[in-house]
Amino acid sequence: MEYGYFFTGFPGFICNQLIREVLKKNELQGIIYVLVLQGMMDKARKERQAIMTELGMKDEAFILIEGDITQPSLMISDDNLEFLNGKVTHVFHLAAIYDLAVPRDIAFRINVKGTDNVNRWVKGLTQLKRYVYFSTAYIVGTREGTLYETELIRPASFKNHYEETKYEAEALVAKLKEDVPITIIRPGIVKGHSQTGETIKFDGPYFMMNFLERLKFLPLLPRLGKGKAYVNLVPIDYIIQATTYLSFLKKGEGKTYHLTDPRPYRASEIYTLLMEELINKKPKGTLPLSVGKLFLSIKPMRKFLGVEKEALDYFTWMGHFDCTYSVNDLEGSGIECPDFKDGLKPMTSFYLKQKDNPNYQIPIL
Repeated sequence: MEYGYFFTGFPGFICNQLIREVLKKNELQGIIYVLVLQGMMDKARKERQAIMTELGMKDEAFILIEGDITQPSLMISDDNLEFLNGKVTHVFHLAAIYDLAVPRDIAFRINVKGTDNVNRWVKGLTQLKRYVYFSTAYIVGTREGTLYETELIRPASFKNHYEETKYEAEALVAKLKEDVPITIIRPGIVKGHSQTGETIKFDGPYFMMNFLERLKFLPLLPRLGKGKAYVNLVPIDYIIQATTYLSFLKKGEGKTYHLTDPRPYRASEIYTLLMEELINKKPKGTLPLSVGKLFLSIKPMRKFLGVEKEALDYFTWMGHFDCTYSVNDLEGSGIECPDFKDGLKPMTSFYLKQKDNPNYQIPIL
């Protein structure tokens, strides 16, 4: 039968890039179905047209479905539910709120309740070949040491509500593994494309860049804390290529993958590399993280610096992600995580071009 690929999270950047890669891998065979919030329809139509034009797709090969993961049956009409049931073979659930500072009630409603609703719908699909769920490697919360793909252990605490609700959501998905062909993807901190630097928003490592750019007028800039923690950054192109490959790999069924950098850099190394590339300076001295957190507790200060205070927690977290299953199952595919240094120039170049564009800067609350 013809493949039917169903995506949540459209027209988001990761989702639209994944759609392109899935179609290319399968030689443009199959129909794309995307779930779109009513308020995002105009943006979704534009992105749909861009993908269709780029890949030479026919109009009937890319279908927008209005709905909402936070509502029962995803708020899909009865006619569409019946139609999709016989057409959908692969589900890619990416819709979530990705924000370290998100309030718990909003994160729970979207990330946990929304995933529960998707799960309930997926269980009823009669033609399903694979359900791919986008989690995060950081569901480990405050657990430290070596962290394995085979583990799903609730930590004693979480660094923020994003981590907590993504853990709860993945736990719900994992319960379906005996009944549904599932692949769980746990990315590290996603950054821009390794060759073009393209991204859709400046969060994660870009908070460091905002900090450096806005304080470059100072005669010297200190390190933030000792910076011994490893910060696991992965470019979007690696995430997209690896996810697509593993989603159609037979032995990927039932597995959870850390799409993380097997050779990550320490926070201090990343900070120094970004400073040298971005503002041509080297750090002098050290500012204790406790002082940094104090400054970022002041709303005008964190808005000026363009940094969420929650981001500093990742400068001291001493965890390391084992990604043996990912590396082994990707062997022979030609897909591997690029070295952070290799993508440094395009990353900073893209940032400098767009740093004053409000569409890339996330609201700092």
